[in-house]
Amino acid sequence: MNINEFQVVKSMESKQSWWQIFARGAAVGGTMTVPGVSGGTMAMILGIYGELIEAVGGIFRHFRDSLYFLALFAAGGLVGMALLARVVLSLLERFPMVVSYFFLGAVAGGIPLICRKAGIKKTTWQALLWPLLGLFIVYALAALPEGLFAAGLSGSDAPGAFSVGSFLLQFLGGCILAVALILPGISVSQMLLMLGLYEPVMAAVSHFHFLSLVPLGLGAVLCTLVTTRLLGSALERRPRQTYLLILGFVLGSLGELYPGLPRGWDLLFSGLAAAAGYQLLSGLSRKAG
Repeated sequence: MNINEFQVVKSMESKQSWWQIFARGAAVGGTMTVPGVSGGTMAMILGIYGELIEAVGGIFRHFRDSLYFLALFAAGGLVGMALLARVVLSLLERFPMVVSYFFLGAVAGGIPLICRKAGIKKTTWQALLWPLLGLFIVYALAALPEGLFAAGLSGSDAPGAFSVGSFLLQFLGGCILAVALILPGISVSQMLLMLGLYEPVMAAVSHFHFLSLVPLGLGAVLCTLVTTRLLGSALERRPRQTYLLILGFVLGSLGELYPGLPRGWDLLFSGLAAAAGYQLLSGLSRKAG
């Protein structure tokens, strides 16, 4: 996606009022608390993804307009996350197996959209190589020590302790999250799970400990600014390879999210939850194209 092709100021000034930007940010932020559901895909469905790329890419060329747009969107996103974080954590604690299978179904429901974007019509070496590379990256991330990037974050009511080491680790985790923030099809919550950050971040958000998330946020924002043009160019020039790589990420995340075989009544409810998650996200994906 070539950002120079967009008329940044015109699109950000003329189409949406402040409350529309805020509301769409809240919808995307709330979506990002659910592992397996891509905030980028939701932004596409809501018709705001292109403007987000414009705003991020034009932050230095159109600083005032881009900052206004992104500040409203980010504020809405934080509100959406705060409203849903407690609900998601509570459900995970009470019904871990059923909720996990809902997430699995949601992840699988996004696969048809990615395959359509990649234009997969027949099996080729590229159709195998790029997803395998994505799988390798996912399992390389999973091999990192659990909770490595969660230093300085706390899952309790008290914020975690601060140190230079924890700041740098969270900053690096934010840089990894930047990819999930930019590319549709990759869930930020899903990436948080793989990095061992999901529960600490959700707990910090639900208890309004936003200061403890500053290093993570800085890493995500700065690396997003640096990599937006590169990733946009990759989607424009090599869309097939890029989406095949994304497909590998998604397939790898299925293995990371798998909680084991349910038993008893959990078998029935987990199956229904997986089907519901798949139908929900596949339906949203069809709207996204």
